[in-house]
Amino acid sequence: MDIPELPAREAMEFDVVIVGAGPAGLAAAIRLKQLDPDKSVVVVEKGSEVGAHILSGAVIDPIGLDSLIPEWRKEETPIKTEVASDRFYVLGSSGAVRLPNFFMPPLMSNHGNFIVSLGDVCRYLARKAEALGVEIYPGFAAAEVLYEGNAVAGIATGDMGIGKEGEQKSGFARGMELRGKYTLFAEGARGNLTKILIERFGLAKDREPQKFGIGLKELWQVVPDKFRKGLVQHTMGWPLDNSTGGGSFLYHYDDNLVSVGFVVHLNYQNPYLSPFEEFQRFKTHPLVRDTFKGGKRISYGARAITEGGYQSVPKLTFPGGALIGCAAGFVNVPRIKGSHNAMLSGKFAAEHVMAALAQGRSGAELTDYEAAWRASPIGRDLWKVRNAKPLWSKLGTVAGIALGAFDMWTNTLGFSLFGTLKHGNADFATLKPAAQCKRIAYAKPDGKLTFDRLSSVYLSNTNHEEDQPPHLIVRDQALQKSSEHDVYAGPSARYCPAGVYEWVEDGSSPRYVINAQNCVHCKTCDIKDPNRNITWVPPEGSGGPNYPNM
Repeated sequence: MDIPELPAREAMEFDVVIVGAGPAGLAAAIRLKQLDPDKSVVVVEKGSEVGAHILSGAVIDPIGLDSLIPEWRKEETPIKTEVASDRFYVLGSSGAVRLPNFFMPPLMSNHGNFIVSLGDVCRYLARKAEALGVEIYPGFAAAEVLYEGNAVAGIATGDMGIGKEGEQKSGFARGMELRGKYTLFAEGARGNLTKILIERFGLAKDREPQKFGIGLKELWQVVPDKFRKGLVQHTMGWPLDNSTGGGSFLYHYDDNLVSVGFVVHLNYQNPYLSPFEEFQRFKTHPLVRDTFKGGKRISYGARAITEGGYQSVPKLTFPGGALIGCAAGFVNVPRIKGSHNAMLSGKFAAEHVMAALAQGRSGAELTDYEAAWRASPIGRDLWKVRNAKPLWSKLGTVAGIALGAFDMWTNTLGFSLFGTLKHGNADFATLKPAAQCKRIAYAKPDGKLTFDRLSSVYLSNTNHEEDQPPHLIVRDQALQKSSEHDVYAGPSARYCPAGVYEWVEDGSSPRYVINAQNCVHCKTCDIKDPNRNITWVPPEGSGGPNYPNM
């Protein structure tokens, strides 16, 4: 088929373009307008509305909000439930041991933190940004980086109305160029443009590989006598074995709402492991299951999480722009928190952008931002926990957590016996061949406490236009069969939390089926495929999940 030549795109000029309306992007937009109301700022967001693609636990440390919007505590906000009780458990198959709070390093305390829907927090931040004059364009994915010479000059949104074969449909419309003197990328974990920038500008040179986890979450409305407002509960251990990192969270907040979630570190080795099934199995533990008796599951979602921390943060700057938030890898893994650092990084980057603009510099590199972040509150936060993830990965859950806690204690005192440890292999390289591993038998869901993937995806309100180019690209189908299937027993059918991938036995040769309509944009396939053979790119328009309250 001959593809017609595309017409030129329309362009709009701004002082600053921001990609992603999460905590980092919105904090940057707010701070820019606080510093100079006359500067033009635009935020482009791939979700159908602000918050539609936001998924987090979430317990937030308010340090970021306090710094950005000191008056927030006097306003009507979705930040209402302060942590009242903080509990840590190690699980066995039928029992649990609670760790005394005094045993935990001080930085692990949730005293003064708040349980929230991070999506609702982002909606609040968006209202603050728009009141200051920020333009926010939801429903438009940033699909291309624009350059002038070697400097980033903005982004282009994706074209609309293109069929599966690349043909222009009747409603075809070209994307829009949003050009800026500076562009800030706040795409979250494994952002599609962030990957390109890291490669083009060599931002990962001399850094440790970025590490990831997959976080799965359900939101439940529980019966009143099961509700413990302000309770924060974390566990480690069962159902994962000692060599597989991960853990759970259980947060009670607002009116009889409970967020329950499970994180599996994506450096796991057994290709038969299914993070979704481990999550469902976790809910059957005696410590947990009674909470949901008589309750109703109302939402489900999943998202990759950056876990590399201090050692894995790439160089943040390049001519014309910078990385902020989870795109930069600012999650504090032991604390299970990232939104505070996301907001602080957005604010911090905005101040450096504004200083450059005030000096008449556009398209330059924000070298001061890169040079200063490690001495900032963000760097100090990540420095203290830098060895927790490597110790866990190398020594397993029991010894790794014990030594990690010891190292966090000593870092609180200003020193570490371990220095700064390395992570080792990237997550795609950690799977063992299936022949070396044991199959894992998972129970069938009961439809009351445990569920299947398709009914779960239904609760995520996920939707994609069916007649569009694929947004999950398998570069080499033969390699997928010879390696992903034949060597690793098709792990994509298990690591995907939405049932996107399946191997269908079709005659003499299995057939790889991609149910792209189910994709919740978690990015796990882009991270964990053992050959890096799957690439996630943004679908058309506002496709994906539509989380109302996650």
